Amino acid sequence: MKPLWNYSQDVINLLLLMFLSTLESAFMSSTPDTRLIWIDLEMTGLDTDNDKIIEIATIITDDHLNILAEGPVLAVHQSDLILNAMDEWNTKQHGQSGLIERVRRSKLTAQDVEQQTLEFLKKWVNPKSSPMCGNSICQDRRFLHRLMPELEQFFHYRNLDVSSVKELAKRWRPEIMSGLKKNASHLAMDDIRDSIAELKYYREYFFIMNK
Repeated sequence: MKPLWNYSQDVINLLLLMFLSTLESAFMSSTPDTRLIWIDLEMTGLDTDNDKIIEIATIITDDHLNILAEGPVLAVHQSDLILNAMDEWNTKQHGQSGLIERVRRSKLTAQDVEQQTLEFLKKWVNPKSSPMCGNSICQDRRFLHRLMPELEQFFHYRNLDVSSVKELAKRWRPEIMSGLKKNASHLAMDDIRDSIAELKYYREYFFIMNK
């Protein structure tokens, strides 16, 4: 494919018009009651009674999984006492990704992060209209219930858990699983993009869709 600058201005204008038209269609086909909120948390561990949230990100899609907006990616400050208590896996993973250093430098409390995330979500989605979307999302929900209850209550009580679809696909259509590729960076925004891409994959290869 030729670089964009090698095309004439008329062709470039046409491509831009097509892109804007597609974007407009995505906005027009969704409403604040039908859009989906995708969320991911990174934590100091998996103990929902004691561990802490260290990063949060959100993405809004329409009901066809087209991305409409990306929310702020926010690191939650935690003390060295808490960070040094992480197990070996979390210390290595979040250290290599740079998240631990971002958490140390962050000035944001859990309440700050909760309010900034809510401020973004309220621009796009009506309260209690979107399920909580992501992978193994019940775990994120437990942390939110304890540490960011107002944010947890913004969601519908239902979850859209891509990991549940994965468990069905592994059992009913194991032959499709080799085609699924995930980055698994364990950074919140990257993990959300992986979740959306994974559900799109299942939509194409696992679910029977009328075309």
